[in-house]
This record gives sequence, structure tokens and C-alpha cells, in this order.
Amino acid sequence: MTPSPISRVSLAHAADLSRLFDVWHLSVRATHDFLDDSDIAFLMPFVRDELARVTAERLLHVLRADDGVAYAFLCVEHAKIEMLFVHPDQRGSGAGRALLQYAIASLGATAVDVNEHNTQGHGFYRHLGFIEDSRSELDPFGKPFPILHLKLAENG
Repeated sequence: MTPSPISRVSLAHAADLSRLFDVWHLSVRATHDFLDDSDIAFLMPFVRDELARVTAERLLHVLRADDGVAYAFLCVEHAKIEMLFVHPDQRGSGAGRALLQYAIASLGATAVDVNEHNTQGHGFYRHLGFIEDSRSELDPFGKPFPILHLKLAENG
């Protein structure tokens, strides 16, 4: 019997960073159609730095294929999901659900922010028990991409 994806969650290593950046980039291209090329280019150095930081602090969790290559990752800090990205080839495989369940059950996650225009992401979190708590008009960089602040529903 194949182990469940949640049992396959492991910590990321520095050697994973290039691959994880690629997963982020491809995932954003597939799900954040409201961002243009310049918006993504603006984010790239921040994402590289943040991936390196959370990997060094052992806060980055990954799912790996049988060959050991990471295809999805998660970061939770202070009970908040800061990152959850799945390679587009693995969308619909249960990887996102497994990481979210791991975040809640093992890492104590109770909150997540999602771009309001990322309807796929918002729907995913809503489907898995998160509700809107508040909204910010601007993203953390002061750009006009509203952010929905979600929290895990009491019965979530």
C-alpha cells in the first residue's frame, strides 16, 4: 500500500532551494494570472531570500517524488501558513491538501493570507475549512493586490 502524502512530508535542505524556487515560480504562473511579468520579477529576490531563510531555520516542509525531487512545499510561522506551493504538474494530486492538513495537525496552523484575486487559492482554503477574518487593500509590499486574511473555522 502506498503511504499517504502526509506521511511523506519532510524538511527541506539547502540543496532543494533551486527546485523549490522553480516550484514557486511555476505555481505562481499557473495560479496568479492577475500578476504580470514585472510583478513576478519584483517578487523573485524576496522569494529566494525567504526560501533560504526558512530552510536554514528548518521551517520549510516538502513533499518529494519517489526520486527525491521536491514538488510541493509549506512554511508555517507563528501558527500562520506563510507559503504553500505545489508544482503545476502535481495540482489535483492531493499534495496541497496533505500539506495543509500537516500544517494544521502537526504545526498548529490556524491562519493564512491569500491574494483576493487568486480565486483558486481562496477556494482551496475555503473548501478545507478556512473563513475570511479580514481584508487588506494592499499586499505587504504596498501594491494594489488585496489580501484576504483567513482563519481556520471553529469546526475546521
